[in-house]
This record gives sequence, C-alpha cells and structure tokens, in this order.
Amino acid sequence: MQPLIYLAQSDTTAGFLSKDFHRLNSIKGREISQNVLLTTASLKDLKSLTRIPNLHKNRVRRSQKTTFIYRVPNNIAVRVVASGMHHEFLSFLGALYSSSANFHKQKFNLEFALKKSDVVVLDERGIEEKEASKIFLIHNKKIKKIRG
Repeated sequence: MQPLIYLAQSDTTAGFLSKDFHRLNSIKGREISQNVLLTTASLKDLKSLTRIPNLHKNRVRRSQKTTFIYRVPNNIAVRVVASGMHHEFLSFLGALYSSSANFHKQKFNLEFALKKSDVVVLDERGIEEKEASKIFLIHNKKIKKIRG
C-alpha cells in the first residue's frame, strides 16, 4: 500500500503532504527524483536529519514560515513548524514531505488539488493559496536568500 497524499492548509499555503516524495512529484507532473521540502513539528527531528551550523542555530530555531536548505551532508530542505494547527497535524503524523497543492509551475486550482489527494484535512482556515515560505540556503559561514 502506497503512502497517502494529504491536502491540508499548512502554516503558509495549501499543500500536498506525504511520506513519499516520489508520489508527490508524480501527481504534480515533476521529475520523480526532484528534491521536496520536508516539514516537521520538531527541532529534534531536524537534528536527526542534518547538522545545523553553530552560526545559524538561533536563526533556525526562531524563524517562522521559513525553509532552510542545508548543504550538510546533502541538499535537504527542511521547515520546522513550531506552532499552530499545522504543527498539531505534523506532531500527530511525524515529518512529511510537503509541496504546494498545484500542478508543477501552475497556479493553485482547488479542483485539481481535491482530485489528486487521498485525504482532505479541513479546519476553520479552509484551503486556499497564500504566500509561500521564505527559503534560505545555509552554508557553514554564509546564508543566501533563495525566495521571499
């Protein structure tokens, strides 16, 4: 049985979430092996995935709605969701790969999102496109803004 695709309102925008990033890439029409953002509700999970350079630890811990791409040991993009309803969802299911709920390089389309998801997670926020997270690339000494 393949992992489920969840459609949920994240802390930033409407998104697909799954334990299988290959399946996310497939439904979005992207290259299957393309890297996908990993979202987690726990800094402990982040520490088990990668090493955060000492220079950037406070920034990572305090940032909200921000994704960091780590070069150590390989390119992994991780966003820690520290609070809110999306935090509760991730706390229950654990770390999940996350991507915006749209076809690759297209605008959000609710009909497409509903058709491609296995489970729809609804709360009072509804499901709508909003501003995506900021993205930074972290090196040992430097940090580079990629988006936002």
